[in-house]
Amino acid sequence: MELAKNYLETVKKQFQNYKSLGERSMDQLEASQLFYTINENTNSISVIVKHMHGNMLSRWTDFLIGEGEKTWRKREDEFEEENMENAMVLIMWKEGWDCLFKALNSLQSDQLTEIVIIRGEKHSVMEAINRQLAHYSYHVGQIVFAAKQLKGSEWESLSIPRHKHWPFYLM
Repeated sequence: MELAKNYLETVKKQFQNYKSLGERSMDQLEASQLFYTINENTNSISVIVKHMHGNMLSRWTDFLIGEGEKTWRKREDEFEEENMENAMVLIMWKEGWDCLFKALNSLQSDQLTEIVIIRGEKHSVMEAINRQLAHYSYHVGQIVFAAKQLKGSEWESLSIPRHKHWPFYLM
C-alpha cells in the first residue's frame, strides 16, 4: 500500500508540473498569440487547451463509475477554432485541471487496480492515469513549443536556460 500511496502522490506532482509548464508558457504570450496557427495542419494553443479541457472533463468526471468517453463530449468540435476571449481559454484550462485533481484527490491507494473503461477498453485505474499523464504531457509539450516559437528571442526559459549549466546559472 505504501508504494501505491507514493504512486498517487508522485503522479499528482507530475500532473501539477505539466499544468505549471503550460501556464508559465501561456503567461508569456499576448492574448492574440493563443489563437495563432503556423499553418492549416497545426492547432493553436487555444485549440489544444479546448481539446485538453474536453478530454479532462470526459475522462475524470465519474472516473470510477462511468465510461471515460462521455456521450456529451463533442471531440471533433474541440479542434475547431472558436472566436472566444483569451480569458475563456484560461477558464477552460483551469476547469479541466480542477476536474482532474478532484478525481485524483478522491482516489485511495487500494483503488489503483480497479477497472475503468475508456472508449470501450478496460484499464486499471493506474493504467488510465498513466495514459492521461502521457496524453497531457504531449499536449503541454505542444503548448510550450508553440509559445517558444511565438516569443522567439523574448522567450523566458522554463528550466535551465540554453548555454547555462546547473547550478552555476543561479549565481
